[in-house]
Amino acid sequence: MAKRPGLFPTFFLSGFECSTFLWHEGRRRNLAAETAHDQHMQEDYQLLRDLGIAVAREGIAWPFVDRGGRLDFSSVDPCIEAMNAAQVLPIWDLCHYGYPDDLDPFTDAFTERFAAYCRAAAEYVVPRVRGPHCFTPINEITFFSFAGGEWGWIAPYCKTREDRMRLRLALCRAAIAGVKAIREVDPEARMIHMDPLVQVVAPRDRPDLRAAAEHETCVDTFVAWDVLAGRLHPELGGAPEVLDIVGANNYSFGQMEYREHGPHAALPPDDDRIRPLCDLLQTVWERYRRPMIIGETSGMGRGRAAWLKDVMEESLAAVDRGMDLQGICLFPAVDMPDWHTGKWLHNGICDLEEVEGDLVRVRDAFYVDELRRWQKELNRVTTLDEDPFSDPVELQDVIDAAHRLKEKPDRDWC
Repeated sequence: MAKRPGLFPTFFLSGFECSTFLWHEGRRRNLAAETAHDQHMQEDYQLLRDLGIAVAREGIAWPFVDRGGRLDFSSVDPCIEAMNAAQVLPIWDLCHYGYPDDLDPFTDAFTERFAAYCRAAAEYVVPRVRGPHCFTPINEITFFSFAGGEWGWIAPYCKTREDRMRLRLALCRAAIAGVKAIREVDPEARMIHMDPLVQVVAPRDRPDLRAAAEHETCVDTFVAWDVLAGRLHPELGGAPEVLDIVGANNYSFGQMEYREHGPHAALPPDDDRIRPLCDLLQTVWERYRRPMIIGETSGMGRGRAAWLKDVMEESLAAVDRGMDLQGICLFPAVDMPDWHTGKWLHNGICDLEEVEGDLVRVRDAFYVDELRRWQKELNRVTTLDEDPFSDPVELQDVIDAAHRLKEKPDRDWC
């Protein structure tokens, strides 16, 4: 890792919630509008610049860009203008749970039109935004397949495990086609495939469920990444260079107790069955040996600063073990609503407060202070240089910080 610069200009990344799914009530959701990100582009990107974050996950809304196969990317222009002004590098999220109304993900037409859309999206953004150019073709394929294939939360509203597995393969097929279409435009484009990093355990009084829980932890979690990497269903065209960069999303509710029906139950924070993040990352690293980022992570409410401290200590432990961890995405940059209740989650760098019909951004001071402390620990400035792309973060700085942290006796170490 010390022999080359990092993939990104800063070790810390961020991003904006951009889901566009059809909710089970039948209405199209647009989280960029619900958080007023679409109205606060300039402010939101200046926020990241002020915080010394030079990379952000940003969505292109496929259902709004693609009308019956006719593509119009003009809605992306304000976003491009804002990120260029702030000199923030985008990771373009091309399908965040939403697809056009007239498509069925189980058909060849879905794959073909998604590939055409990905190619056109790359043709549009590559000349307009400074590289390197990074894309996530389909966000969280595994979670998408649960939410739309087994739980019936979002389209296509299926409710069986068989449909969940079918949907996952269909999304993998489309994602692989999307990767290849993007690289027809930019052969050097980097792909980051996000999915939750999870551990599932059996209830203490149900040892009969241990095998099912272990299957979800050790097998099911990795199916989408395995297909993209060509380890499973090679006929779909996966390969290590298709998987490219692994985005492992890490939340407290990713460690769960198995339930036979519906979503599993999150383990309480004091549960002795919780595994260290470093160990979970090592499982991913040993399986793929590909560059990794923590694609999403955040605490909740007053726990945000403490969560960041824990994630950083575990991440530096991973770096110290030799894992190619390239960054941590503090997601989201601004708060988002719970999909089911509409209540603000208070998990962003900024909370949102309604003032005279507008959603005002209010930074969480403790979270920001903890971020700045770690930027200094990594020997990085807390605001962006005039041109952050001219001086990519040296991974040696991250490695040195890992060693410094390990030598401090007052810190827990995994």
